[in-house]
Amino acid sequence: MTTPVCTSASQAAKPAAHPPYPHLPPYASFSSYVRARGPVLLRTARSLTANPCDAEDLLQTALTKTYVAWDRIEDHRALDGYVRRALLNTRTSQWRKRKVDEFACEDLPEPAGVPEPDPAERQVLHDAMWRAVMRLPDRQRAMVVLRYYEDLSEVQTAEVLGVSVGTVKSAVSRALGKLREDPELSPAH
Repeated sequence: MTTPVCTSASQAAKPAAHPPYPHLPPYASFSSYVRARGPVLLRTARSLTANPCDAEDLLQTALTKTYVAWDRIEDHRALDGYVRRALLNTRTSQWRKRKVDEFACEDLPEPAGVPEPDPAERQVLHDAMWRAVMRLPDRQRAMVVLRYYEDLSEVQTAEVLGVSVGTVKSAVSRALGKLREDPELSPAH
């Protein structure tokens, strides 16, 4: 792109026949929109990226796309939606184009995690727990099953059994105490 250069004072005094960038019309409404909604749109951009600088770049790109399409946008009341869509589309394009470099190294980058328990040991513990629950008195067993196996709240358990919430709390507390003391559930020393 070339910029016209004034060669004489008489030409400098004349107003320009057209703006220096004819392909970018000056939209005052766009400027006022960006001033008014910029902080809200920046928060949206920040929710799409982890880096605040990347969020600013993302918003700038989306606003550039909006500026180029400004005269084609019929309903200016829906501008936030248009810009949000531009943010999302731009971000999606960025991560699709992202280049992932692979490097050979001697050590594996993954940390050594806690090994998963043996499924057989988990089943043994599950069976022992169920036998211990079955040894509880009927009322306590019903409350423990509803609270922890069926995942009902104390209020829901009380409603199902037709008792007060306090009764559920005290009975479950006693049942958990018995389960803690059960010799079959005690860890082997």
